[in-house]
Amino acid sequence: MTDRLSIVVVEKDRARALLIVDSLRETGDHNIFVISEETSLARRIAERQPDLVLIDLTNPSRDMLEELTLASGPMERPVAMFVDRSDAAQTKAAIEAGVSAYVVDGLRADRIKSIMDAAIARFHMFHKMRSELIATKAALDERKIIDRAKGLLMRARGIDEDAAYALLRKTAMDQGRKIADVASALATAAALLK
Repeated sequence: MTDRLSIVVVEKDRARALLIVDSLRETGDHNIFVISEETSLARRIAERQPDLVLIDLTNPSRDMLEELTLASGPMERPVAMFVDRSDAAQTKAAIEAGVSAYVVDGLRADRIKSIMDAAIARFHMFHKMRSELIATKAALDERKIIDRAKGLLMRARGIDEDAAYALLRKTAMDQGRKIADVASALATAAALLK
C-alpha cells in the first residue's frame, strides 16, 4: 500500500479519533477525515468519496451496526470495522452488509496497516467476484433471449437451430448490433404481434 489513500474515520470519541489518525499517519501520507457525528453519515461519507472507511465502535448495537455499514457504502469501497465486543449476530450482520474487515478487540496501532491491507484486498476480491457474477448473469440472460429468438425463427421460417442462429448472426452483423440485441428486438416484436 504505497499510494496515498483518502480515509474516512468514523469515531465519536475525540481522544480515540486522534489515536487512530496518529496510527494512520504512521502507515503513510494519507488524506484523513474524521466524522464524529452519526447524523447525515451517509451523505458525509458520499461527499468525501473515500478509498477506505474505518469505523471504530466500543459496543455497537445491531441498529447502529446496520446504519453505519449501510452509510459507509461497503459495496463501493473497503470498510474496516473495529469493535471492542461482538456476538455472532453482529458479526454476521456486518459481514452480510459487506464490511471488508470486522475486527473484534478494538483498534490497535500495531495492527492497523495489516488490517487496512487485508480490508482493501478482500474488498477487491469480492468486487471482482460480484462483477463476474453480474457478467455471468448477463450472459445467461442473453443466451435465454437468443434461444427464444431462435425458437421463433425456427417456427416462423421452418428452419433448424443452426440456420436460425446464422440468420440472427447475419442480421446482427449487417446492422452492426449484438446478436442479443437483435434477438431481443425479435422477441419484443413477436410479443407485440400476438
